[in-house]
Amino acid sequence: MISALRVEGDTRGEIHGLCIDSRQAQPGFLFAAIVGWQQDGHQFIDAAIAKGAIAILCSSLPDTLQPGVTYLQVDNSAEALALLACDFYGHPSHRVKLVGVTGTNGKTTIATLLYQLFSGLGYTCGLISTVKNMIGAEVLPSAFTTPDAISLNALIKQMADAGCTHVFMECSSHAIHQHRITGLQFDGALFSNITHDHLDYHKTFDEYIRVKKTFFDHLPASAFAISNADDKRGTIMLQNTRAQRKLYALRTEADFKGKIIENNLTGLIMDVNGMEVHFRMIGEFNAYNLLAVYGAAVSLGEPAQEVLAVLSNLTGAEGRFDYSVSAREQVIGIVDYAHTPDALLNVLATIKKLQKGNEQVITVVGCGGDRDKTKRPLMAAVACEYSTRAILTSDNPRTEDPQAILNDMQEGMKSEHKRKCLVIADRREAIKTAVMMSAPGDIILVAGKGHEKYQDINGVKHHFDDKEELQTQFAALNK
Repeated sequence: MISALRVEGDTRGEIHGLCIDSRQAQPGFLFAAIVGWQQDGHQFIDAAIAKGAIAILCSSLPDTLQPGVTYLQVDNSAEALALLACDFYGHPSHRVKLVGVTGTNGKTTIATLLYQLFSGLGYTCGLISTVKNMIGAEVLPSAFTTPDAISLNALIKQMADAGCTHVFMECSSHAIHQHRITGLQFDGALFSNITHDHLDYHKTFDEYIRVKKTFFDHLPASAFAISNADDKRGTIMLQNTRAQRKLYALRTEADFKGKIIENNLTGLIMDVNGMEVHFRMIGEFNAYNLLAVYGAAVSLGEPAQEVLAVLSNLTGAEGRFDYSVSAREQVIGIVDYAHTPDALLNVLATIKKLQKGNEQVITVVGCGGDRDKTKRPLMAAVACEYSTRAILTSDNPRTEDPQAILNDMQEGMKSEHKRKCLVIADRREAIKTAVMMSAPGDIILVAGKGHEKYQDINGVKHHFDDKEELQTQFAALNK
């Protein structure tokens, strides 16, 4: 139930649908006017009414009230809409076991592995992720890490109606702050790690942490909350939660304790709570992801040995340490979504551990436009410091001048880095140059876009696939 500050009009009308975009309004709909980051939905109330909306949910009433329209004024229209959406769709989260994953890095891999694991254990599952949404074996496109509250409840209902027993979803800081997940009943939540990201939105790192933490603060006592004990904010996340607290770690004591025995291109050999397992996934960051997934599965009542048996054969999400090898020169190409300084450092640290000799590590990386500018010099500094050669290039410039973004990145370069760093604004040309610079056995990392199949330039999404480009250049190299 929502608490209205003021109600104007008849509340007995039947609502046929909900929307937050006035262009999607239809006769009989309720339009929720949300104060967003870039736009204020209150400006579009009249447009929604013109398209047939009969009810308006808002945090401030318009000066002129239209006859025949019901107005509900609330303190926070985003929060109220989320609660209405849960109710409108029959509280679909109550019909499934819902597990949310939050953190700066690792959300997509953890959610995807959980989906793959429980599917492998014989359950019909749903997945809500940055890369794609899944209802059983059906693939649905994904536009956002976490959909808006209306779309999210509709999607979970669709999953429950299709027989899904478990749903695994990413919970971004934006979604938590904007109340997209408010009102959902979570059976479990996981925290991966937290590093500097999205400061263009949250303004300060403390606020970013606080928002993430509210996800755990609102969990019910019946849920479990699993956090990374090796992250210095890992235990902070669980301080006020009513949920059953559990920890995973490689370096400290934890409920789900792992130790890396071997880490190479054939995968990881780990000791997990006293059981030795070979996983197909690579790198210390994936060791953490695997421990989080193992912990969640055991917390959901699955047998530990059966969980590890299925997990050992999984490969994770597309565009996450996604590697291929050129046929003749045996140059290793790795595509990864790493788009924060910490994620890039993790990937490059993993590559360093995989090096057998003096192979070059050539990194191609950019930064997105219209996003957190503070991380741009940090990204360049990491790429230059931990690579043999670095090529700074465009990511998704969006509405910004690509060269301006590159100028920001170059501020992070030390003088000694300049001789081993190139700046090539054209991403296709940058990848081609990296391949041409490579020698047999070298490792090329193309970072930042991962699974994305487009490049966003001035509001237009042009087809662009890092892995496809890399393989095209490998094929040219082999001719």
